Amino acid sequence: MAESTCTNTCKRICENETAKKLANDLGVDNPLMVSDQGPAPVEGDTGGIMSVNIAPKKGMRKAPVEQGVIHLNADYGVEGDAHAGDWHRQVSFLAEESIQVARDNGLDVGYGDFAENITTKGINIKQMPLGTLLEVGDALVEVSQIGKICHTRCAIYYLAGDCIFPREGVFGWVVKPGDVRVGDEVRVVKLGDGTVNRALSDKPL
Repeated sequence: MAESTCTNTCKRICENETAKKLANDLGVDNPLMVSDQGPAPVEGDTGGIMSVNIAPKKGMRKAPVEQGVIHLNADYGVEGDAHAGDWHRQVSFLAEESIQVARDNGLDVGYGDFAENITTKGINIKQMPLGTLLEVGDALVEVSQIGKICHTRCAIYYLAGDCIFPREGVFGWVVKPGDVRVGDEVRVVKLGDGTVNRALSDKPL
């Protein structure tokens, strides 16, 4: 089965067909989920890190790290996370504001449920241009992709009529290694020009 962030998240909620039937029974017809993360980002913008999350295997939702700290390895990703590797999607971000929109649509979701490694707040992460350099705790990350394609409709989609991660999730690769802790800042060091300074790959090599 093709891997899907949404599908992984929703295994915790229910199987796709069960969710689809429930959504049909309830007559769910919600508009697209869109978060308000504030004005377009500029250099020097800062936000906070609310949670750091990992999963040891693909196909699992990510869980908040109990110690509240993760290590980002250079050009590899989050130590101990299954999605780390030799590709451009080494670390993933999602805003608390995006998760709150899902909650407002009746979903019982929390940090890591959308498979993000780092949950941010107070910074417009979803509108970062490709190539933007972010100081994340002690590490430096370049934004390499905004959103993703979910090839399989998931329980979140069927329950709420939409899933927010495919549009508002953000991926990057690790330029400089370092620790990232809950409570650290994420800061825009330099806005990108749309160019990613790393080879792109469909999956870790």
